[in-house]
Amino acid sequence: MRKNAVREDIDSVIRRIEDFGYKIHTIEGEERVVIGAIGVGDTSACLESLEAMDCVEKAVRISAPYKFVSLEFKKSRTVIRINDRVHVGNSEFVVMAGPCSVESERQILESAELAAKGGAHVLRGGAFKPRTSPYDFQGMEEAGLKLLAKAREHSGLAIVTEVMSDQDVALVASYADILQVGARNMQNFALLKALGRCGRPVLLKRGLSSTIKELLMSAEYIVAHGNNDVMLCERGIRTFETATRNTCDIVACAVLRELTHLPVILDPSHATGKRSLVPPLARAGVAIGADGLILEIHPNPQKAISDGAQSLDPAQWFHMMEDLQPYLALWKKSRLAEMGAGGV
Repeated sequence: MRKNAVREDIDSVIRRIEDFGYKIHTIEGEERVVIGAIGVGDTSACLESLEAMDCVEKAVRISAPYKFVSLEFKKSRTVIRINDRVHVGNSEFVVMAGPCSVESERQILESAELAAKGGAHVLRGGAFKPRTSPYDFQGMEEAGLKLLAKAREHSGLAIVTEVMSDQDVALVASYADILQVGARNMQNFALLKALGRCGRPVLLKRGLSSTIKELLMSAEYIVAHGNNDVMLCERGIRTFETATRNTCDIVACAVLRELTHLPVILDPSHATGKRSLVPPLARAGVAIGADGLILEIHPNPQKAISDGAQSLDPAQWFHMMEDLQPYLALWKKSRLAEMGAGGV
């Protein structure tokens, strides 16, 4: 729409599009409105009809199979607001940190204190845990969610935790600020549809053997069902390499920023599986332009119920965050320059 388009203009365009049999998805920004049309119909006739309307600046066909998450659809970067305190996707580099799983009240409160002291914005912790073995610790479930909420109250940090089933979305959303989709559930389409209606930001992790296109198509499910607040997470993919837990596709962070307006988060902990490799990969994530990091830290990794080998202890966590500061200063300078050039 043109910048001076009023509500009456917007509604008239929506009616015209609906007359051609398309479904509508509208993004209303501060300066302009973008109207997306999805469906099967006479595309050429629809485009010609819309271009003839004075209130329409331009009408274009989106070639990417993922429509609403594509930069073709929305040129400005999506900024996700969490608890009115944390903004993901603008000039603030966001760090999420915490243990793999919630183990006890003392453990999660200590973890929240460590995360806040080190400069994290969001506390991570799993209440529901998808494990390869059915005999491994599966998480504390709702009791764990309650402990996460208590940790948020004590630390002031927002919380991100995983949801594994569409049946659990409402429950997890009642406690969490961000709902995480694990790698194993990236193509759980019933879950993705439910997350489109959850009213909370979503952190969508890339599947173990999924392509970038498949990741974006999964994000499209969430957005198409009503939730625009989606963050994409590169957490490493499965290859023939065995030296690390997964193979981090670090360039995926840059590729995604060329293809989508959604924020991109890097997970160095799951990508490497080794705490010694987490700090260098975190620096690489900052350097390549990710919007944030999600990391595993633990007050005592040797006693962690899950993922102790990739969790940073307090000293390592504080040291890593201190070492990141020069990189973050350059990142912010670059991001502000991008925003000044019309990137946001």
